[in-house]
Amino acid sequence: MSALHRYLDLNGLKIFYREAGRRDAPLLLLPHGYPCSSFQYRRLLPALADRWRLIAPDYPGFGYSDTPDPDDFDYGFGAYASFLEQFASALGLDRYALYLHDYGSWIGLRLAMRAPQRVAALIIQNGDIYQDAMGPKYAAIKRYWDDPSPQHHAVLEEAVGEHGFRDEFIGETDERHAELVPPDLWKLHWPLMNTPVRRRLSVQLMEAIKANVVEWFPRYQQYLREHRPPTLIVWGPRDGYMPEGSARAYLRDLPDAELHLTDGGHWLLESHFETVLPLIRDFLGRVHAARS
Repeated sequence: MSALHRYLDLNGLKIFYREAGRRDAPLLLLPHGYPCSSFQYRRLLPALADRWRLIAPDYPGFGYSDTPDPDDFDYGFGAYASFLEQFASALGLDRYALYLHDYGSWIGLRLAMRAPQRVAALIIQNGDIYQDAMGPKYAAIKRYWDDPSPQHHAVLEEAVGEHGFRDEFIGETDERHAELVPPDLWKLHWPLMNTPVRRRLSVQLMEAIKANVVEWFPRYQQYLREHRPPTLIVWGPRDGYMPEGSARAYLRDLPDAELHLTDGGHWLLESHFETVLPLIRDFLGRVHAARS
């Protein structure tokens, strides 16, 4: 079943989203990560649409969605969680599984914390919430936290560019798997992000990671301990930000979670799609059967 490409007027903003599957099917909501958009889910939507409804929006300032004036939109993780909550409400989405990837995991978990009763399950794929398990690639961002000098800030700014985006997608991938990652991911996305406001919001989100780690990582963990949603963890350990330890750390708070490690990296839906898809299908099928 093909995915549909739609727009929603949300409080005066034109929001782009991709949708597949029957409207009465169990729902999987897919907030995206960095540096991407709903495009990262383009293969997953039709692959699951025979049994599930899938919806993947572009955040304000990303992809094909509008870019509000920074005076009107905060461009922080809390603002994006509020956006996702409003988006779900506008579409009448009252029960869903969440796919948590990259900083979409932080945005999705904030949504889950606001309405735990709506969360049917979690699929966590390379999205970290444990400070002691953060990988070595965070070093440049941590240097800025410790010393927010122009020199250290420049490193963040330099990451927001076509070369920086390319490095995020294939910089840690071996040649065999890099060939599976289409250049469209950075060649097409960078022109969409190459505006003053969008470049600035990308840097601003990196600046906000410290507060997210210090103030919110413990809250995400508490949510998981208290609510214990059914959870599938599928992970690519070849990830400088989120190595294997970042995946295993979830078992502290979700001891019943299913953990599957691959030989891939951060973008498994590109490099290991055939490995990940049956794991997701099986997990969602069991979650749905348990509710029936």
